[in-house]
Amino acid sequence: MATLNVTLNSRSTNSGHDWAAEVNRRPPVLDLEPGLFTWDQPERIAASLLQSARRSRARKRSVYGSAMAMLCLYINRAGRKLPARRRSILTQAKTCLRELAGVHQNGGEPGSPTHQCR
Repeated sequence: MATLNVTLNSRSTNSGHDWAAEVNRRPPVLDLEPGLFTWDQPERIAASLLQSARRSRARKRSVYGSAMAMLCLYINRAGRKLPARRRSILTQAKTCLRELAGVHQNGGEPGSPTHQCR
């Protein structure tokens, strides 16, 4: 059986490169529309992410998984610097993404009052 060696601290790797720098050198898996994360319509953001994920041939997850991962990566990477209004729009985009992809969180049904996308 093959083993996988994982280093938790990127600074201790032999290459001397940190993890973020390595990620930035890789070609993007999803080809996103310019300004996507600055849009004010959560449903438009979600639809664009799904479309980009569907077009991608390099993704390693489902279409929904790739789109949601990209959205979460952006939100998490921005951290505290993300303004509350922008965070709210992107959080709504997550809900829209679930609805558009047919994923029901907590057993909810599409079209129920908890969903904010139309």
